[in-house]
Amino acid sequence: ALGWACWKTYVGRQETDRELLSLAMSVLGNGLLEARRLEEALSVQEAELSLKRRFGAPEESMLGSQENNLDDKDFNTKWRRWDKCSMCEQWYHSAVACALGWACWKTYLGRPETDWIGCYAMTNLGNGLAAANHNEEALSVREAHLATLLRLDTSKEDILIMQTNIANSYQKLGRLEEAMCMRRDMYSGWFKLKGEEHRDTLAAAINYGSSLMTLKRFKEAKALLRKTMPVAQRVHGESNELTLRMRVNYAQSLYCDDGATLDDLREAVT
Repeated sequence: ALGWACWKTYVGRQETDRELLSLAMSVLGNGLLEARRLEEALSVQEAELSLKRRFGAPEESMLGSQENNLDDKDFNTKWRRWDKCSMCEQWYHSAVACALGWACWKTYLGRPETDWIGCYAMTNLGNGLAAANHNEEALSVREAHLATLLRLDTSKEDILIMQTNIANSYQKLGRLEEAMCMRRDMYSGWFKLKGEEHRDTLAAAINYGSSLMTLKRFKEAKALLRKTMPVAQRVHGESNELTLRMRVNYAQSLYCDDGATLDDLREAVT
């Protein structure tokens, strides 16, 4: 509805006022996409691309319009060029991941803040910086990204995913208490959003438990894992990766504790 309202506000402008018209068309196209009115969205986005070509818009601006015209499968294939080699199917890492993160960000930098492709580009940049161990810069990008998501009132799930990345940056920078607090809040957030049995909730419990053990808060780690480990075993099975990772963490919380009893050590071995 707001996409149509935006378009109708500016539809009377001269075509030569192309920047404003293009932005209004972009908002309309994105609004139609959100409502799953895909045929109409495609028509609007093709018209936007035609307008940009007619007036010689920058190449990066037209690339963004072309991305919007792809269906989910084609988009994922095209987007993967920023983080995965199409020939060997390996993920880029280190300096290459960092360089492509910057290239991705610069390609979509001129997009409106509300355009979801810009959010994807910020994710790629943050991940690329982290891959090259530019952890301070990665944290700055991720915090800016989180602020954008909160400002746009995006989904709780997207916010929790971004908080995961920020917690990872805290961990790499040695800000262990902050990492633990954020992972605690994330576990609580996933629990409320998806329930105790969901994979995301259990993965968040593993990360929270790892942070507690890093801080040598073994009693709290054991209490958490004793509560979540049976859930993982019941729902996902004994040989599932989540279950196995929880068992490893639980064993470590038992034998790494300076106050471990002989029974604790036997349980850890078992």
